[in-house]
Amino acid sequence: MKTISRVLFLGLSMLMLSCGGSATKSADTQFVDGVAQALANGGEIDLSQLEWMRTPKSYTVEDGVITITTAPHTDLWQRTYYHFRNDNAPVLQMQTEQQYFSFVVKTDFSQSAHRFDQCGIVMYLDSENWLKGSVEYENEQFQHLGSVVTNGGYSDWATTAIDADVKTMWYRFSRRADDYCIECSHDGQTFSQMRICHIPAGAKRISFGIYACSPEESSFTAVFSDMKITECAWLAHDGQQPDE
Repeated sequence: MKTISRVLFLGLSMLMLSCGGSATKSADTQFVDGVAQALANGGEIDLSQLEWMRTPKSYTVEDGVITITTAPHTDLWQRTYYHFRNDNAPVLQMQTEQQYFSFVVKTDFSQSAHRFDQCGIVMYLDSENWLKGSVEYENEQFQHLGSVVTNGGYSDWATTAIDADVKTMWYRFSRRADDYCIECSHDGQTFSQMRICHIPAGAKRISFGIYACSPEESSFTAVFSDMKITECAWLAHDGQQPDE
């Protein structure tokens, strides 16, 4: 009974903080820097400070684990190649003005079984400026491990094929001012670079977190756990010096 009450309380808290579906609070007096708060708390994230951008019909929050059950025909994509604009995936984020940090999360997508079912990390600033990293189900043989960066309303997609037997993936999202790095890991210990990118709209306050969606006629439950904030694990470049 205590667990159920706690879940309901956290869920109501996040719904109240969503401000009608907006990813940004309406006044600076309400702003809580989630990264600064987490770093002061040993890296632990206060889940009550996360905000929904498009609340899913079904989700749970319990003991540091978040589940999102996707709805059919939900996605994030802007224009490029496909010429459509999909902007209705549920996104759960925190805000920060910290310029240097890393965010780590483990994703479990064991239930994904339909083309393009996906879940992962996201930095959603507005409909035309965002990035995401995820595994997208393709078929019984392989999946797409990849990332999308959207600048000024146009998306790109970089992928690599991985075995369909992979059912969990860790991600690390790192910020250095308005440059960003996405990494992945099979064990949460050794991370490999997926993408380095520059997002001009992400120079000051940003929102980042997790998402899940099912672009076609399907639904699955994505599980997110082991979330934490650390000092920036993406170290400054020690090679060629910047141009003057």
